[in-house]
This record gives sequence, structure tokens and C-alpha cells, in this order.
Amino acid sequence: MNGIGGRTIAEAQERMTYSEFVVWMKFRAKRGSLHQGMRVEMALAQLQAFYVNSKTGKDAPRLYQQDFAPHMDPRVGSLEEAVASWA
Repeated sequence: MNGIGGRTIAEAQERMTYSEFVVWMKFRAKRGSLHQGMRVEMALAQLQAFYVNSKTGKDAPRLYQQDFAPHMDPRVGSLEEAVASWA
């Protein structure tokens, strides 16, 4: 993955091997986007969710990071959470 910075996308695609691409995709899956705006949005959303959850009662529905970040994928709840909300 060395030498990719400062190149066009076409140049990087020509020079990147498949194994480098796999490493890059694993990094992106683990660490997320490198876009600064998205990272700031995710951090602020996490802070907002933590703050709101700390100020609401125990019986209030829990809010998540995705509730405050419009550019993140919506959160998919677990089966246990769905069953608990229907009871």
C-alpha cells in the first residue's frame, strides 16, 4: 500500500496488487472511512448518544450513534431487542 498517496485512482488501480487490495479492504472494514468529515460526524454522534442516554431514564428507549449521524448506515437491531420492544 506504499506509494498510493498522491496518485490518481487509475494509477493506484494499475499499481496495486490483489493482495494489497485485500489488505486495504480489511483495514477499511475494521477502521472505517478515511474521510475526515465522516470521522468527525461519527465521533460527535457517539458523544451525543452517550450524553442523551446518560440524561434519560432507565425505561426510555436507548439511542445509538446512528440516530445522530445522517450519513451512517441505519442500525439493525438484534432479534432480542425486537422481541423486548414487542413485549
